[in-house]
Amino acid sequence: MQARHINRKQYFEELAITSRKYHVPLIRHYHGIPLGSRILEIGSGDGGNLLPFAEMGCEVVGVDLSATRIRDARCFFEDRHVYGRFVEADILAQPDLGEPYDIIICHDVYEHIENKSRLLKVMGHYLKPDGIVFIAFPAWLMPFGGHQQICHNPVISKVPFIHLLPEVAYRYLLRLSGESPECITELLSIKQTKVTIEEFEKHIEGSVLFIAHRDLWLINPHYEIKFGMKAMKLHPIIAGIPYIRNLLSSSCGYVLKRHDG
Repeated sequence: MQARHINRKQYFEELAITSRKYHVPLIRHYHGIPLGSRILEIGSGDGGNLLPFAEMGCEVVGVDLSATRIRDARCFFEDRHVYGRFVEADILAQPDLGEPYDIIICHDVYEHIENKSRLLKVMGHYLKPDGIVFIAFPAWLMPFGGHQQICHNPVISKVPFIHLLPEVAYRYLLRLSGESPECITELLSIKQTKVTIEEFEKHIEGSVLFIAHRDLWLINPHYEIKFGMKAMKLHPIIAGIPYIRNLLSSSCGYVLKRHDG
């Protein structure tokens, strides 16, 4: 497990840096971010992705299942003297979050959701007709698509592709490595809810949304602040090859719009 998974303030600051450098310009290009824009993040965690938008004068709302993450987000925003509303709730239960939003962010969350069609319907419910969704997730087949970097064992957390083992073998390896039952449960859950590029795009075809833009990243933009690696997109030829592109896409970023927008 990396230090940033323990030091939540560090993780918050790193997400804010990546959001400011990459997410904000992309969203501004496809929608614009005028003062007072309403922005919702699904699975907001500690709130790092939302910080740059709040600093720009946007009305930001974050929803997350974790009471701890919601509490941290409120504290971190207070420390930065900016306002954000953070709600502990299951987004699939469609909680009352006020009027529809100009922009919805769903970053590294989609791969954790079992009922993906329900999530897309909920996004449509909260999104203004002319709004956009920014959604990103790691392709399941990429080296760390199983999020094994959260493992406490310093060796296992750095071994690529182990999440592709059969479930019985994967579970045995995690137990042998001394991982906690909670960590094993989370990793096996991700194995059940995994998603490939092709599966995601198929999901969108059956929803109220459509794909306006796609970026497949060989080197995830967040790796710049995490590892000092320069962000890099997949070559267009590779990005156009089904299934093979999954092996190399550390992050898949999409801008979605409503059909009735």
